[in-house]
Amino acid sequence: MTTNATNTRAGRREWTALGVLMLPLLLVSMDVSVLYFAIPAISADLEPSGTQQLWIFDIYAFVLAGLLMTMGSLGDRIGHRRLLLIGAAAFGTASLVAAYANSAETLIAARAVLGIGGATLMPSTMALLRTMFTDPAQRAKAIGLWSGVMTAGIALGSVMSGVLVEYFWWGSVFLVNLPAMALLLALGPALLPEYRNPSSAPFDWLSVPLSMAAVLPVIYGLKEIPSEGWNVRYVVSITVGLLFAALFVHRQRTAAAPMISPALFRGRGFAPSVGLNIVCMFGVMGSAYFTTQYLQSVLGKGALEAALWALLPSVPIGAAGPIAAQLVQKGVNRAYVVTVGFAIAASGFGLLALAGTDSMWLVLTASGVLAVGGVAVMSQIMDLAMGTAPVERAGAASSLMETGGEFGGALGMAVLGSIGTAIYSHEIPASAPDVARETLGGALAVADQLPGLAAAARAAFTSGMQGAAIAGAVLLAGAAVLAAVTLRRVEVRQRACETPDEPRKLSSSGV
Repeated sequence: MTTNATNTRAGRREWTALGVLMLPLLLVSMDVSVLYFAIPAISADLEPSGTQQLWIFDIYAFVLAGLLMTMGSLGDRIGHRRLLLIGAAAFGTASLVAAYANSAETLIAARAVLGIGGATLMPSTMALLRTMFTDPAQRAKAIGLWSGVMTAGIALGSVMSGVLVEYFWWGSVFLVNLPAMALLLALGPALLPEYRNPSSAPFDWLSVPLSMAAVLPVIYGLKEIPSEGWNVRYVVSITVGLLFAALFVHRQRTAAAPMISPALFRGRGFAPSVGLNIVCMFGVMGSAYFTTQYLQSVLGKGALEAALWALLPSVPIGAAGPIAAQLVQKGVNRAYVVTVGFAIAASGFGLLALAGTDSMWLVLTASGVLAVGGVAVMSQIMDLAMGTAPVERAGAASSLMETGGEFGGALGMAVLGSIGTAIYSHEIPASAPDVARETLGGALAVADQLPGLAAAARAAFTSGMQGAAIAGAVLLAGAAVLAAVTLRRVEVRQRACETPDEPRKLSSSGV
């Protein structure tokens, strides 16, 4: 049975339900990085080939990114609570299989199912927030918490992985998922409301392979470029993905019942939110490419020690979203809040550009400042997008924002990583071996062959990080100006979209 959206304030039940939803969201975001320290133990136990090891690590993110739009739209049709519970069951089962996998093939298959489950959980949690929190102020606060939890989960995943592998066996990194999924399955039916699109139009199954063919090749190419360079096959992969993206867009514009309705982009504020979210994730993930390597390879920290230090900037993240929401509730124009958020994030890049080869606290501070600004931006533009979207298309709207975030993060690592690599290669001594000229890790591996190579490579990497940080600062400063211009006059019609009758009007008129 479905529940109509009403403009009533949420009570204890809804906030309790939010807490239940945050657990699977945290674990889904953690699973992106949870294998960082488990891979060596997995390699020793299962003895995967080089290709299998890459698939063990990457297939989760690929499947997740490829299915977000499909699952978001499917949830709109069958109900987000139903899809969430199905996804939780799949995620928990796959976690159990992964924990006790006795072959690389089994682990790869389990990780793929985890990606499928994750793709159901992420848009479903946001769509349910749209249903549970119909009061704009409460919804903004809930989305701020959602953004902080998702961002913090990525950082926490690597740390938890290191701790669990240190004291248990590698399968324990998957078993931690089970209690949260069991809690969701037990409490979800009682606490979570159900809402589905009342439209009886058939689901557009042809768009499913088109969307995956659009997303996966682009994400694959962008993820490989930072480490492998602009190889022809990665450029071809991105090009193929973009061609399928054009076909996907054409399908959505011409199909009688498209998977992603173009009408979403006619809502004032939705299209700017998608674009600004891509830019924001570009900066957040692009900076992470450098800071993790800096802590390990420049400062010489051990993997677990570096992960623990990297967790420190995540401490203030949880407050960034709610504070941004509070400012908007007190009458500050959302455009100004988003603009200031981008400016704060740009200043984080500015601090990173000042780092030397022994500037741990400066780098950690820069990371924290950048993350705070990024979460403030993401929480507000997510709230803007979800407030603009009709409630029956909340899943599709959420999945578009999250897919855009995946693209932005991959693009940030590719572009800023390429800038840093180009500067590194230019500054490394000409007498260095070829492997040393490619990456800092390669230089440190052969540092004993050339006196002073290690120090020169660390200095070259730091110069590359500085150059990439300057580029990131310029981009985010430009995004701040863009946000001020595009969002200043955007009037989010939240009250109109949240009344019970309005979504049906929008649906029947095709808007």
